[in-house]
Amino acid sequence: MIYLDSAATSLIKPACVEHAVVSAMRTMASPGRGGHLPALRAAEEVYAARETAAELFHAEDSTGVVFTANATHALNIAIKSVAKAGMRVVISGFEHNSVTRPLAAIGADICPAGTRLFDTADTLTDFEAKIRGAELVVCTYVSNVFGYILPVYEIGEMCRARGVPYIVDASQAAGVLDVDFQRLHADFVAMPGHKALFGPQGTGILLCRRDAVPLLHGGSGSDSIEQHMPDYLPDRLEAGTHNVCGIAGLRAGMEHIKTRGREDIYRHEALLLRRMSAALEGTDGLELFTGETQCGVLSVRAAGMGCEELAEKLSVRGVCVRAGLHCAPRAHMSAGTLTTGTVRFSFSPFTTEDQVAEAAEILKDILNTKSV
Repeated sequence: MIYLDSAATSLIKPACVEHAVVSAMRTMASPGRGGHLPALRAAEEVYAARETAAELFHAEDSTGVVFTANATHALNIAIKSVAKAGMRVVISGFEHNSVTRPLAAIGADICPAGTRLFDTADTLTDFEAKIRGAELVVCTYVSNVFGYILPVYEIGEMCRARGVPYIVDASQAAGVLDVDFQRLHADFVAMPGHKALFGPQGTGILLCRRDAVPLLHGGSGSDSIEQHMPDYLPDRLEAGTHNVCGIAGLRAGMEHIKTRGREDIYRHEALLLRRMSAALEGTDGLELFTGETQCGVLSVRAAGMGCEELAEKLSVRGVCVRAGLHCAPRAHMSAGTLTTGTVRFSFSPFTTEDQVAEAAEILKDILNTKSV
């Protein structure tokens, strides 16, 4: 099997992640819910994970590191803490439904900016024009469909200059690109734990610079006599029992990134992207979506064959990819692929050059067989 769907979730994880999950399952209870040893172990693990995340993402204070169920959960907290009905919200042209659906549910006035794929100059010009009068900006760091790296730091400077709240979706960037909470000037940064951070599914992080409105209300292990959620982070946003096993695995994944080096991970995935693109370049009937500012993802579509059919044929041959709209119709609208979708290949630090070469040959063989 050749797994090339890491933009959905990391399947191959460092061995330390599994070890951490199993150890937590066997030795840890619920943090903040007792003074006995298993509860104390859990509290220490959760605290250590916050500290690791704060260090990795350059947060000033680990109390602003909130653990969530996934990036969607984190984005809902952030968006619903700021956006209101009728509020003018500028988003990029490549947002995931985890951004657009909450905004639509609220009834925000959504204004897309930067809709030209792999065109950083146009993105900056369009944001500069549309941010005037905006009351909130939400921008993805990397498109989950095309791997387009958006200029989130420059957009953050625009927001800071105008006093506009700013939310960054770092789902495809965290663990691969530099996510510097201080330099981003973001009010919130959301990310999953289970993609390039190598944590288990059911984990996510929200970095908070400002107060947020809880989505859930319940036990926090603190201020229990009060009938409202605590007014301080992270307790305010972490109702209910923590996913201690998941958080332990997530910490192990983040420690692995620190040991291997995020820059090395980026270089490896960039190399795989170049290798795959070069191997497929010039293939009859195959359209590649590539650009200068791209990371870890390659989308393609084939003339005369639907994306779902092509993905199914690849799966039969042992190549795991994702096809369709990838929960991001806004991105496909911008790229002109809304009616067809794309087939997405996405890489991880554990993907090899040989696997990429073999997958490319299998894809070309499928297309050649179709044309015979």
